[in-house]
Parts: sequence; structure tokens; C-alpha cells
Amino acid sequence: MLVRVQGQLVDGYPTPSPEARRGSLLRVTEIGEEVLSRPCREVTEFGTPELATLIDDMFHTMYVAEGAGLAANQVGVDLRVFVFDCFDGQGGRHVGHIVNPVLEELPPQERRLLDEAEGCLSVPGARMVVPRLDRATVRGFDKDGRPLTIEGTDYFARCLQHETDHLLGSTYLDRLSKRDRKEALRQMGERRERVYAQREAREAGMSAQGADSKSAAVN
Repeated sequence: MLVRVQGQLVDGYPTPSPEARRGSLLRVTEIGEEVLSRPCREVTEFGTPELATLIDDMFHTMYVAEGAGLAANQVGVDLRVFVFDCFDGQGGRHVGHIVNPVLEELPPQERRLLDEAEGCLSVPGARMVVPRLDRATVRGFDKDGRPLTIEGTDYFARCLQHETDHLLGSTYLDRLSKRDRKEALRQMGERRERVYAQREAREAGMSAQGADSKSAAVN
């Protein structure tokens, strides 16, 4: 399997990632909360402990929720940051974070839409078909302020577009018809409690693994 971390090929990368093992669980915001419906603020200070901790916590929260990506406003922080651990359609894995991302516009003649099911950690339990471009390029910075370009195809392109939307104050529900939006909210109402129970169990398992690792290191 090809693995790219911050857009660069590496020999391998653990799951959960080292960032997630350092991080703590944050509450995932839900559709209807104001922080999800307004554009996030640009990050102006790089290389800070606060930004590094936020990214670690977002990774941890993403794994607990079994997501492929997570935007900062999904944990109640209105900053332009998202993290990801996502597969593409060619068996490749992409792991990383990006700060102040900007999604490049594709020329009309190069646009190809894929209609596939999409979910969102802030709409727990719902999945709906959402048209997305089959490739995407996002430019921004890493947490230390170094320029960063992330490119994706297929499902990873979908992830990049989905998370960038979040930081602009939009969710995938905004791309649905009124009828489909109603159906997504119905699914959420029906499945929400089960999703939260699964997250709670996953967090308990990750906490136990972390405790075992620390014990082994001490011994």
C-alpha cells in the first residue's frame, strides 16, 4: 500500500496515528450548531503549542468517531484547520493536516462528477449520495507555517472537498435537495444513539491500548 503523510510518500504509518495517541477526545458538534454554519477564521500564528494540541486532539477524535477527515469547527473551534486519514480509489492511504486550505478550481473541461454516498461526523448515522469532483487539489500550510499542497482522487478528493466545505460554513446537507436533506435528518434521528454508543466503546478501547502501551514502556 502506498502511504502519503503530508503529501509525501513514506514506508508506512501506524493506525491510529502518533498524533491521535498524543491527543484527547473532543466533543463533535452536530448539524444545527452555529459554529458549523459560518466561515472559520484564518490561522495567523503558526508553530504554537495550542495549534499542535488542537491537531492531535482532532486526530484522536476523528479515529474515535471512525471518520476519514475532521474540520476544526466540528470540534467547536472556528479555525481553518482540518485533519485526515483517508484512502483513495487506488489503494493509497493519505494522512495529515492542513491549515488555511484553499481548494483549487478545476477548468470546466476537466471536471468529472462522481455520485457516491457520503456521510458526516456532525450528522451521525446519515449517508446520502452527493455529487463531487473526482479529483481535488488543496493548498495551504502545515502547523509550522510551511507551504503544503495536498492532491487527491476519488474518495480522498471527496474528503478534501467535504472538509474544505466545513471551513467555509457549509455541510454536505447544503448540497442536497429539500427532500434528501429531510431523509438525512430522518436517518440521523434513527441512528444517532447507536453511533454515539459505538464512539464511546471505541474511545474506551483506545484508552485501554494507550494505558497498555504506557505500562509496557515503564516495565
